[in-house]
Amino acid sequence: MIKIALVYGAIAGSIIIGTMIFGFAIADGDTHTGGQLFGYSVMILVLSLIFVGVKRHRDRNLGGVIKFGPALLLGLAISGVAGLFYVIGWETYLSVSDYAFINEYTAGIIEAKREAGVSGAELDKIIEDMEKMKQQYANPIFRMPVTFLEIFPVGLVVSLVSAALLRNPKVFPPREQGSHQ
Repeated sequence: MIKIALVYGAIAGSIIIGTMIFGFAIADGDTHTGGQLFGYSVMILVLSLIFVGVKRHRDRNLGGVIKFGPALLLGLAISGVAGLFYVIGWETYLSVSDYAFINEYTAGIIEAKREAGVSGAELDKIIEDMEKMKQQYANPIFRMPVTFLEIFPVGLVVSLVSAALLRNPKVFPPREQGSHQ
């Protein structure tokens, strides 16, 4: 079970962070427009590996039967490993890019607000909030848990759905050995 969590979690976390970094590279500094929808779509798609990992464990190691609790725990373990790889990848990216992300991100938000017609005291408040965000983000004790919490709730939901579905051995039953359909 630990091996499955490590393998599937490492693969998922690596694919997700790799895709995110690639997305930033082709976005050419525009890191806020549409990024969240893209990012969470990638997470949902790639974290379907939780389902695959739990099903593999159920079928190969447990004779095709798994209870909800153990299935959920395995899904959460895969999610945790994926989150750890995501955080490590993000921290590496930040280090290599001289931590430019937060400056580009906050500048993009401020510019989008200006373009939307926000001005005066309201804009000053947004600028002040973005400066606070940059200060907080500079602290890895703040940044790393925030980064982990970007991915883990998605993994939690996929784990719950996977555990609920796969506790029923009739859902995606194991293929018969020797069956070539």
